[in-house]
Amino acid sequence: MTDKIGSYLKKHSEALVKDVGIEASAEACGKSKATLGRYYSADPDHADRFMPIDVVARLEAVARFPHVTHALAELGGLTVSLDEERRNASRGGINSDVVALSQRFAMLMAEYHQSIADGKITMNEAKRLLTETQALQRILLEIKLHLEEETVR
Repeated sequence: MTDKIGSYLKKHSEALVKDVGIEASAEACGKSKATLGRYYSADPDHADRFMPIDVVARLEAVARFPHVTHALAELGGLTVSLDEERRNASRGGINSDVVALSQRFAMLMAEYHQSIADGKITMNEAKRLLTETQALQRILLEIKLHLEEETVR
């Protein structure tokens, strides 16, 4: 069971770093790219290395989604409600929404690919797919609102 938990946390640590970007992650948390890579490496030499909580906090502050926090909540049998209205987020325009839409769709497809790999989708996998689908809906709503603003001008 511990190996599964470790693997699960490493997978979400990797998702967090990739969400932010490896260069931006290194800058945001003051760690090297190599160190960040070790935190989610499946190599047996790094099996006992995990991302420190302060690094998680720094990265999740700039990420689009709290990947590790969400994973920890799931492991604890909890659900997390994400408030998309972030404190310091500025509202972008249609171009940034389209970029966010394509990135979120890519995350949905990656999650789907991983979920269907064994031929079935578990309840936890379905919950993650639902979360990604809901995020897509919110972005589409933002696009709709921006387009409606453009037609009023």
